[in-house]
Amino acid sequence: MNQNYNMPTSTEEDYIKAIFKITERNQGTASTNAVAAHLSTSAASVTDMLKRLSEKEYFHYEKYKGVYLTNKGRELATQLIRKHRLWEYFLVEKLNFNWDEVHDIAEQLEHVKSDKLIEKLDSYLDHPKYDPHGDPIPNAEGKFTIRTQISLFNLAVGEEAVVVGVKEHDTPFLQYLDQLKINIGTKLKVISQIDFDHSKEILIDNNSQSVLSHKASTNIYVKKRMFS
Repeated sequence: MNQNYNMPTSTEEDYIKAIFKITERNQGTASTNAVAAHLSTSAASVTDMLKRLSEKEYFHYEKYKGVYLTNKGRELATQLIRKHRLWEYFLVEKLNFNWDEVHDIAEQLEHVKSDKLIEKLDSYLDHPKYDPHGDPIPNAEGKFTIRTQISLFNLAVGEEAVVVGVKEHDTPFLQYLDQLKINIGTKLKVISQIDFDHSKEILIDNNSQSVLSHKASTNIYVKKRMFS
């Protein structure tokens, strides 16, 4: 009974992963309101869950300040992210899903409890380092592969780069990029910048041209390089 009690439910895992993402972004604690907004639920529900989960020692909770994960909580959150991103990679690379279709499916599959299944999946996929959105996939030890990347917005006129990731994973944004034929590995060159709204005119794969808004360009990660 005690063992089952200590095992987190899928809902509890969602909370732990949400706290991990918020604290990584803010480099601090996660407030009740921030967790509620991330999970689209009420602050009261979050407070009740956090009080209950604190007994399982996944995080520390301080009233009026928020929560931060313990080492135990960070380990679980990292493994959830690993499973989520491996499943996304599998769905795109092996089952031919589009990159805008896989997030919700992976949200369900990440709660699979079998460590053996995930290790076999990782081996079957030949240990990918990044998911279809360019996010790093933690290895079995929870280590991320870090790379040098900048926002497309930070590219100057005349500079060239290759797309390595996207910050925004919402379906409308990914479908918008598909319409422009922008994906991971796409070559981009900044042709000009419009001072009024900071939008950029870009050359896509030395083929087509388009204008990207400030919002769009800040949500695309690139790596500078020279093209012949």
